[in-house]
Amino acid sequence: MNLTQEDWWKKLQEDDNAVILDVRTEDEWNDGIIPNAINIDIYKGQGFIYQVEELDKSKNYYVYCKAGGRSAQACSIMNQMGFETTYNLMGGFSEWDGPVDMPK
Repeated sequence: MNLTQEDWWKKLQEDDNAVILDVRTEDEWNDGIIPNAINIDIYKGQGFIYQVEELDKSKNYYVYCKAGGRSAQACSIMNQMGFETTYNLMGGFSEWDGPVDMPK
């Protein structure tokens, strides 16, 4: 499901079962992240699939990339893999004006 930044963040704040998934490249990840995100680069192709398979399908996934395209694709792939709840951040990190952390 595609959500505006405001709706995505509001829903995330109220969700005790949330996982934030960043599907950008490592270089993009190093520019800053939405706090508590995990990174699985969608450009890794089959590697992305393998890593996503290890995730808990009972969680709700809040997915973002740089502009919203790759994360929409990731949500679609995840839904096909049996993940019931994925939320795509429209506009992505490039339009994000919420909190930002630097990855450790």
